[in-house]
Amino acid sequence: MNSNRIETDYKPISCASYDEFEIAIMHHRPMHLTWQDGNVIYDQVVTPLNLRTANGEEFLILRRADGATQEVRLDLIRRAQTL
Repeated sequence: MNSNRIETDYKPISCASYDEFEIAIMHHRPMHLTWQDGNVIYDQVVTPLNLRTANGEEFLILRRADGATQEVRLDLIRRAQTL
């Protein structure tokens, strides 16, 4: 048993969905994403920059239309479409 593991409610996404993010990042393709953060639902065209894993959770690092970078936990993304 690993006592250093942090408990989280993260639910892993499918490999196919993860692959879509990787391909969009490699080809610098914008994506139309819908994700939920708490009670707020976001619906934006973003530029995916990278993926990262921390404490058993996976995140998409993205650039919003306003130029700001943000991390979104992958299981909070409700819709993703490469443009």
